[in-house]
Amino acid sequence: MSHNTDFAALVGSRICHDLISPVGAIGNGLELIALTGDAKGPEMEMISDSVHNANARIRLFRVAFGQPGDAQMVGEAEIQSIIQGLAPSSRVSTYWEVEGAVTRSELRLAFLALMCFDTAMPFGGTVTVTKDGDKWLLLAESEKLRADEALWDPISKGDIPEDLVPAKVQFGLLPQGVSMLGRQLALQRTEMSLEVTF
Repeated sequence: MSHNTDFAALVGSRICHDLISPVGAIGNGLELIALTGDAKGPEMEMISDSVHNANARIRLFRVAFGQPGDAQMVGEAEIQSIIQGLAPSSRVSTYWEVEGAVTRSELRLAFLALMCFDTAMPFGGTVTVTKDGDKWLLLAESEKLRADEALWDPISKGDIPEDLVPAKVQFGLLPQGVSMLGRQLALQRTEMSLEVTF
């Protein structure tokens, strides 16, 4: 029996789809409690922040790990909402400078690249995302960059790193996704920056 079904992407989409509703319901419940005046104090604030972060992460994972959906477009407002939702819990400031809607398949690659950058910036920094015609450019800058050569060297050649652990799966999905779109991934690296184009 042969088939081209990407079951991993289907599983990712299913998990995110099933989680987004209960997490959203928790957020709605917190808002109702707030209306009664009982949602005060650091404990409730911590729960509220965690719910917002979980919601943003699930939406990010839904794009990054779900089915690409070549023809599906994602609006700029939705993208900014995801990035802003992640901001409070991140040491990295992300500047999305791509105007208008983009295809889900391209956004998937951009989000995977952002996740790769995050592993190299444990002490924080900035990421700028731009697009010139069909070409995407993502620039990560940090005074204390920690780019693992075992991960970054293979993807700079369009290869998938060996012995990937679950926390680093984005390093396998990024070159694979770029190849599926028929593009070339390029990487420029300095002591304080990483630049990915595709």
